[in-house]
Amino acid sequence: MQLDTNSIDNHNQSRLNAHKNKLSYWADEVEKAEATIQKLIDFQIAIPSWALGTGGTRFGRFAGGGEPRNLEEKIADVGLLHALNRSSGAISLHIPWDIPTDPKAIQELAGQYGLAFDAVNSNTFQDQSDQSLSYKFGSLQHTDAAVRQQAIDHNIEVIRHGEALGSKALTVWLSDGSSFPGQLNFRKAFQRTLDSLGEIYAALPSDWKMFVEYKAFEPNFYSMTVGDWGSSFLYASKLGPKAYTLVDLGHHLPNANIEQIVAILLNEGKLGGFHFNDSKYGDDDLTAGSIKPYQLFLIFNELIEGMDARGMNHASSLGWMIDASHNVKDPLEDLLQSVEAIQLAYAQALLVDRVALEEAREANDVAQAQEILQDAFRTDVRPLVAEARLRVGGALQPLALYRSLNMRQQLIGERGAKAVATGL
Repeated sequence: MQLDTNSIDNHNQSRLNAHKNKLSYWADEVEKAEATIQKLIDFQIAIPSWALGTGGTRFGRFAGGGEPRNLEEKIADVGLLHALNRSSGAISLHIPWDIPTDPKAIQELAGQYGLAFDAVNSNTFQDQSDQSLSYKFGSLQHTDAAVRQQAIDHNIEVIRHGEALGSKALTVWLSDGSSFPGQLNFRKAFQRTLDSLGEIYAALPSDWKMFVEYKAFEPNFYSMTVGDWGSSFLYASKLGPKAYTLVDLGHHLPNANIEQIVAILLNEGKLGGFHFNDSKYGDDDLTAGSIKPYQLFLIFNELIEGMDARGMNHASSLGWMIDASHNVKDPLEDLLQSVEAIQLAYAQALLVDRVALEEAREANDVAQAQEILQDAFRTDVRPLVAEARLRVGGALQPLALYRSLNMRQQLIGERGAKAVATGL
């Protein structure tokens, strides 16, 4: 579905005066505001192909209607998001859910929507109908060398699909682990996984990255073979310079200090990217910024400080992607909300007075350090985010426009009320 640019223009025109009034607050901070707006324009957040339909729980899935039934419709949905916010300019595919039958045609279709292809994702946490061996007891860690080889071959196949589309990274997330004490030899599982990852790493093109994702629990509840950032860091360090840790905000034990993890990984040059979401109890996969917005801001504070210290480009040096599950919301509305929450946290962190903060730290002025951070966090940067969208042709209020045009009903009209997204 292509969004008529006149709809965006009319929407923006009706809200322009109100927007300018809000933006006038920044008249005395023009230099800071302009720098922030430009960084927001450059900052793109990839949308995963599996997040365009409703998710589910262990007990059920409730489809919302009008969901994308194939890869072409998923690209169209991301194109719609990007037209609305101008900040969702990439799609991340999950193989084998989204194997392109004609890569050239898929690339051309994505180009029509102004989209690139972000990291490709492998899947060895499910058994597919056409595979000969099961991953019930693991994939890259499996005791059977034939199962490990099947998983290795799948990952290499995913790389080949990504090459055909112009992707530059492979994300490996493993459900491998154990549910009961004694089930697994931890040392052998680690080594087998490392050896398997090594074969996949050897197949990476020279200009590619490998992201090793970790998770503290689920689907295995006694141990996960890549269970925390430390184990991921070990794998990435042993594999070589093209391997990095990927941080999913929901993949930690409760109350983990994610911002400190980010700082250490940046310091060691091994942070590869992010999967953004939010959580209350575990890996809830909720809308980014909906539960812990201050934590998201603090994470971005460390990201900016660490990236600037290493001379990294905010927009391109790391991989930025959403990884959420939409069980009770329209997926496209949820994604619009997540992208904006990420932008807000990023913009707030850009406002931190880093010179004053470092002076307070060196002087052990704890109260002043807190004041500096909270002053930035409490600043309303919504006008800056909206202005960034406006300057590149997006909507001042993407969600409001999406709703006013009844986009979900249009999608249901095109695809049907019982259309269910491919994938999970």
